[in-house]
Amino acid sequence: MELIDKLKEIEASYRELEKKMADPEIVNDPHEMQQLGKKHVELTPIVDAFSEYEKVLNGIAEAKEMAEGDDEEMRELAKDELAELEARVPELEREIRILLLPKDMNDEKSVIIEIRGGAGGDEAALFSADLFRMYTRFAERQRWKTEIISMSETGIGGFKEVIFRVDGTAAFSMLKFESGVHRVQRVPETEASGRIHTSTATVAVLPEAAEVDVEIRPEDLKIDTYRSSGAGGQHVNMTDSAVRITHLPTGIVVTCQDERSQIKNRAKAMQFLRTKLYDAELQRQNAELAAERKGQVGTGDRAERIRTYNFPQNRLTDHRINLTLYKLDQILDGDLYELIRMLTEADQAEKLKALSVCACRSCAAARGAFS
Repeated sequence: MELIDKLKEIEASYRELEKKMADPEIVNDPHEMQQLGKKHVELTPIVDAFSEYEKVLNGIAEAKEMAEGDDEEMRELAKDELAELEARVPELEREIRILLLPKDMNDEKSVIIEIRGGAGGDEAALFSADLFRMYTRFAERQRWKTEIISMSETGIGGFKEVIFRVDGTAAFSMLKFESGVHRVQRVPETEASGRIHTSTATVAVLPEAAEVDVEIRPEDLKIDTYRSSGAGGQHVNMTDSAVRITHLPTGIVVTCQDERSQIKNRAKAMQFLRTKLYDAELQRQNAELAAERKGQVGTGDRAERIRTYNFPQNRLTDHRINLTLYKLDQILDGDLYELIRMLTEADQAEKLKALSVCACRSCAAARGAFS
């Protein structure tokens, strides 16, 4: 009954929340209403699932009572209904436990994505461009905004490196499993013999940090300006619009030259620096929890080879969950939905398993204490 007790507590909090939101004093306080509204949205799926769960449990109790009645026809109908309702219980309980899993505090945030060509030279740079297009096409499907922070292009349309921002609600929750080494297998256009080459690119998905997440002291910064380089028109080499910021305590360096305005480049660079510092702290915390997180999908280990893109077979394989999909062309065009769903479900399953293990250990400890 522990689950039901927990759900009853949540439902009580939810009803209290609704009363507060109807209070005229709170209605006139936009900030308070925003906070309460956010909490209301978070709790609504849990309360709705609990309502459905209670209906099923009540239906089971009624069906059992009918199954013991004198009317034979009603008994048979009750038995059929009972079997159907009892089959729904485990499904609903799993759904509820998933809803009750601790939320990642970064899930609702926008992201900054870094893509860098790895092994493979020009082919790796071209693959980086393919990945960039894949993520920007997905962002378009989601109606999210994207903006480039910095890029280093090759002469054949590839990227040695590209860093860009994806601005959208819950972008991190959908893209956080993309961090790692991506491998491509295909025949390069320059390969006369038709031999398949293997190249790699690394992807890092960073939750965007707000000013309240990271404190940056002005005295810890070294800011340099210089002339932009690369394509972009006459302004590129005529003004010192590019900005390089070095965070002296950590040695982290960020640059931005995408905008014509030095002020805009500086603002973008500061945002990127804030995100890098926030991510460095997250990585430190993740390293401390590495033993517990081993086996989970979202470990954040960027040295891990996570995926292979095989062009000749139109095949994508995600090695973390042993998933193979034969629609690489659709995926590269931004159709990441099935992939994201499968990765999310695998991560949830790992977390549920971890909770079950913890619960079993707690029960064992409790039994030991009373033996």
